[in-house]
Amino acid sequence: MKKLLYLFLTVCAVVGCARMGSPDGGWYDDKPPRIIKTTPQDRSSNVTEKKITILFDEYVKLEDAMNKVIVSPPQLDMPEIKSTGKKITVQLKDTLKPNTTYTIDFSDAISDNNEGNPLGNYTYTFSTGEQIDTFEVSGYVINAEDLEPIKGIMVGLYDDLSDTVFKTKPLLRVSRTDSRGHFVIKGVAPGTYRAYALQDMDGNYSFNQMSEMIAFSHQTFEPSCKPDIRQDTIWRDTLHIDSIMRVPFIHYYPDDITLMAFTHVQTNRYLIKSERNDPNQFKMYFSYGNPELPRVKGLNFNSDSAFVIEHSAKRDTITYWLRDTTLVNQDTLRMELQYLITDSAGALVNYTDTIEAIPKVLYEKRLKDLQKAMEKWEKEQAKKKKRGQPYDSIQPPKLLEPKWSAMSGMAPDQNVTVRFTTPLARIDTSAIHLYSKVDSLWYEAPYEFSPKDSLPRTYELRAEWRPGMEYSLEVDSAAFEDIYGLVTKSIKQGIKVKTLDEYSTLFINLSGGVTDTTLVIQLLDSKGTAVKQTRPINNTAEFYYVTPGKYYLNAFVDANGNGVWDTGDYDADRQPEDVFYYPEAIECKAKWDVTERWNLSARPRYQQKPAAIVKQKADKEKKKLKNRNAERAEKLGIPIPEEYRR
Repeated sequence: MKKLLYLFLTVCAVVGCARMGSPDGGWYDDKPPRIIKTTPQDRSSNVTEKKITILFDEYVKLEDAMNKVIVSPPQLDMPEIKSTGKKITVQLKDTLKPNTTYTIDFSDAISDNNEGNPLGNYTYTFSTGEQIDTFEVSGYVINAEDLEPIKGIMVGLYDDLSDTVFKTKPLLRVSRTDSRGHFVIKGVAPGTYRAYALQDMDGNYSFNQMSEMIAFSHQTFEPSCKPDIRQDTIWRDTLHIDSIMRVPFIHYYPDDITLMAFTHVQTNRYLIKSERNDPNQFKMYFSYGNPELPRVKGLNFNSDSAFVIEHSAKRDTITYWLRDTTLVNQDTLRMELQYLITDSAGALVNYTDTIEAIPKVLYEKRLKDLQKAMEKWEKEQAKKKKRGQPYDSIQPPKLLEPKWSAMSGMAPDQNVTVRFTTPLARIDTSAIHLYSKVDSLWYEAPYEFSPKDSLPRTYELRAEWRPGMEYSLEVDSAAFEDIYGLVTKSIKQGIKVKTLDEYSTLFINLSGGVTDTTLVIQLLDSKGTAVKQTRPINNTAEFYYVTPGKYYLNAFVDANGNGVWDTGDYDADRQPEDVFYYPEAIECKAKWDVTERWNLSARPRYQQKPAAIVKQKADKEKKKLKNRNAERAEKLGIPIPEEYRR
């Protein structure tokens, strides 16, 4: 009995203590791991050892070493980098170069194993010669087409200034860009250099594949440095600044190298695939277009006049519509193709291939589906008949159903478009009528109807659309007929053109030394998509009928006058066409005329694109040391013990 009473009292005491609050957990470990030894010693000279060991005062972990750890000069044979317990080892596989500074940049990959306290940006350095090279160069790599920061692309230097070195030698020293497109190349020796960027797909640190994104520049530079001062903010906690310190440091130059990256036009031509998703057509996809279309010879069908052929603007996708329903219902079409491909020497040669085009849904299955649909329709009509409702005894013929563009609230500079799902065999323009309303009376209005460039089976109805005026588009039945005999039904559609008071007008006055006759200015929406495009006249770009809202601007130098941005070519020593962004958003309001001044060269290119439309967002701030003890000490009103100070 006494034992039971003692046990009961013990449980009550424990419960009572639990209710008083949990005991204090003590101070946090906010200290980063500390390096206590490196072998060979950091910043050693005359090193011959290829294995580097870094020993810490606590257990550490290494995060994403493949991408975060950069060894320079670049290693053709990938080094082995391991984290075990309290040490990190790096085993270099390549032969060490004489009289060369080696850097192993760990970035923020090292942190302690338990709390995740980061060591910070750490670079281990040694030299195989008598001295350590300490210069650094830095800058940015951005996409030449849209000034997007490029993350993870390799950036390197050459001291060989020949124009062919990028294809014949590996890069001398390398780094990688972060999410802002920023790079720092360390351990650079005095000399004269050029910088390059390379999306290295085969790991040879040189450009030899046309599909690799690259950047090159003929600008040369000599690294230098000088003493400088920066301001460092010391935070008491996450909300309060403790102090701002002026910290001396060595400023390395150049620090603003800007490389415009691009990918070559793919000129190696080959057939990627052929497919027949729909029974009435098959498609061929080529890696690159050519004015000469493939020649098709049917092996189990007569291919003479069997197709209506469509192709994309670049002629790299070709669609063959089957005219004859007999061929549509034939499950397997075997054919011989003759087309041009690129041989091993880079020349276009004729190639003969044999393919089979088989639809995803075979004819027998399609017949069953049609039968089910017919039975369903008959049941519905039988129900209507039984209820005394109007019904059909014969199923109405299938109609051709085009998609007309939305015509309510149309802008004066827009046009009406219509897209068909199948190629047309006949268009009766006399069956298309456009009327305008003037003083409550309707008058016939002139129009033009023609195919829309580069958009297959799409047509455009153009007219003089006057602001605030009402129109009526009336199309008779059977105005359009496709190659399978399907015709359209009649339509009557009202069109209301918006008034001028519903729009804004935007004027852009340009400066910055770029010849305006070669410029194309684009108005971009909040997603960075071009909604209007114009060429400036007398250094002024004008945008009319701008829907109220927030917009952005970009421009490109149309050097060849083809109206589109063109990429570069390394072998031809041609840079991609220059692109610029207006660095601010522009607010356009109804009834307002907005005028902005734009100096295209006022900011460096890597600072131009507004953050709101940058798709490659910067990663979250690099891992920082936590400051939980300072917050806890302030909360408790006591000083931090010396052993827990950082």
